[in-house]
This record gives sequence, C-alpha cells and structure tokens, in this order.
Amino acid sequence: MHAHIPDAVTVAAPATYRCDDYVLYRDPERFWLGKAGHTVVCRVDAVVPFSSSEFCYSLVRLDTSARITSARARYMRLLPPADAMHDIDTAPLDTGAADMAPAAVAWLIAQSTTASRRPDLPRT
Repeated sequence: MHAHIPDAVTVAAPATYRCDDYVLYRDPERFWLGKAGHTVVCRVDAVVPFSSSEFCYSLVRLDTSARITSARARYMRLLPPADAMHDIDTAPLDTGAADMAPAAVAWLIAQSTTASRRPDLPRT
C-alpha cells in the first residue's frame, strides 16, 4: 500500500516591483496579531537593493499618504492596470452613459474632447 504524500504548497515567488507600480501590501505584524487595517493599497515610491540580492520597497499608502519603509516583496502583490481599466475596456457603447461606470464615462468624455480638435503642429 502506498502512502499518500500531499503535494507541495505553491507559493508565489517574490516579484521585483518598479517605482510607481500599484500594489496590495499586507503588514505581516498587524495580520498575525489580528489587527484591523493590515492590508492596504500602495504605490511603490522607491526600490532599495540589499546585499542579499533581495529588494525592499518604500511604499506610499493611497488612502492616507503615509509611508511604509522596508516593505518586503513577499508581502506585496501587483495590482495590474488591466484590472483597473477593465470597466472602461468592457463598457457597453450602445446602451448610453447611464449603464457605464463613472470612470468609463470620464474616459470617453476626455477622448471626445481631444478627438474633435485638430492636432497641434510641432513648434520649430
């Protein structure tokens, strides 16, 4: 009889983030202590290389503009631009603005104002 050996748990490898990336950051201390507000949306402000070939990050919280220093990649997840722009990319164009998300309406308004004017000629 063969003993069943469970498969190894798949863990996402720490990624390398760039300045101005938007990430979801989980404060490990607050999380393990069960404190509220342990997961926040941030913007990467700086990348700090260490001699161990690991990077730490300086983050800016979007909700309070507070800084988080020495954030480690294993507690961060990238927030893809495609997800943020999904409502605009999939907005129905034949049902009118009432059924569209506000971001989609704003984008369409911005596009219509720039599309209806002649492009400026480059200055010489």
